[in-house]
Amino acid sequence: MSIQSFNPATEEVVASFEPYSEEMVQSILDNVAVEWLGWKERSFAERRALLKKAADLLRERSGELAEIMAVEMGKPVKQGEGEAVKCGLVCDFYADNGEEMLAPTPVEGAGRKAYITYQPLGTVLTVMPWNFPFWQVFRIAAPSLMAGNAVVLKHASNVPQCALAIEKIFRDAGFPENIFRSLLIDARQVESVLDHGSVFAVSLTGSEFAGQKVASAAGARLKKSVMELGGSDPFIVLNDADLDEAIKIATVSRCGNAGQTCIAAKRFIVMDGVYDEFVSRFAESMDALKIGDPLDRETDMGPMSSGKLRQELQDQVDRCIKAGGHVVRGGSIPDGAGFYYPPTLITDVPADADVCQEELFGPVAVVFRAASVDEAVDIANSTPFGLGGSIWSKDEDLAEKVAARIRTGCVFINSLVRSDVNLPFGGIGISGFGRELGTYGIREFVNVKPVCIG
Repeated sequence: MSIQSFNPATEEVVASFEPYSEEMVQSILDNVAVEWLGWKERSFAERRALLKKAADLLRERSGELAEIMAVEMGKPVKQGEGEAVKCGLVCDFYADNGEEMLAPTPVEGAGRKAYITYQPLGTVLTVMPWNFPFWQVFRIAAPSLMAGNAVVLKHASNVPQCALAIEKIFRDAGFPENIFRSLLIDARQVESVLDHGSVFAVSLTGSEFAGQKVASAAGARLKKSVMELGGSDPFIVLNDADLDEAIKIATVSRCGNAGQTCIAAKRFIVMDGVYDEFVSRFAESMDALKIGDPLDRETDMGPMSSGKLRQELQDQVDRCIKAGGHVVRGGSIPDGAGFYYPPTLITDVPADADVCQEELFGPVAVVFRAASVDEAVDIANSTPFGLGGSIWSKDEDLAEKVAARIRTGCVFINSLVRSDVNLPFGGIGISGFGRELGTYGIREFVNVKPVCIG
């Protein structure tokens, strides 16, 4: 079966690729292993220069890369250009800071002299999704390459042109040919990649089901893994919140990328005192979004990535209604071509409904009413997910106390939840384990090796 590039706005196949054979994959991995022997000896200065060149190319090509994203997975070009530029930022960040982050760390009290070194492992396999088809690759590739590892990418099967464009960026930047390779393969071939002796670790971003499969395969082979999985992020609005800002960010967070974001706000937990106003104004803000062709620069929200995902979302909306939910806006698949789904706002769903234990991966916001801060925290912590969350209040001391009680990998106060190059990123519970970005991210895939003298 061919790997297809399928335009979700037109429902047309725009390109097809033959998947790599098992023999071809093993040959690539052999070549990567040989290339790595020289790459790991390169100086930080040499790696820095190449990452800087990759950053420049990402910025120069942001327009064409955005068009590929728009055609393959429906991201509006304005958002795609921002994604490409952000990829350049992460390359710059690790180029500028990677050497210091991996400098030997002195240790007192462990002999006459002791220090910790951070050495590359070998080849890192990255299994990446389609929703941020450049950013989620570069936030793993940039630190891994700066640390002296090689990287092979198994990208989502619906974004093959993105996968090949990423490989071309690294090649055009001057990286050795076999230090970053994109493998156009089926998900069933991931285990054979993990079997290769040069592959020491795997990083996956995706669903909890995909995480379970790949983490189990890595564990069976005693290979390090980092899993960044789904989320059902709480968005807590306290009575003294700045509603203008909260509603603006709520709309961006829930409807950006057609709601197909692991760290999007998904459960809006609003205090009694501002609940009615929040719901009314949130609905109006959704109404103002322009939905349409992702290649149109005026478009705020494009289609969902596939008809299958859209139907799964509709099934979840129907279950919200069956559980007692009231649809304030949207709630049904529109007529016409393309996998569009309207921004949808639902209230009155019981917090303990089965559907509230799932991730709604599309532009659907479910709003809960809370009578107290304690109740808001209880609702926030009532799912098995634990990726991100945000708290909205003018009382920062109170917001920080609430943040300490939220079971998530990160909390943002009066701000959009985001993956920031300076901060470790990852989740707990079924949202995964391990961290990306910041100092923690570059140290995930190195050998943390103490050296002790005397």
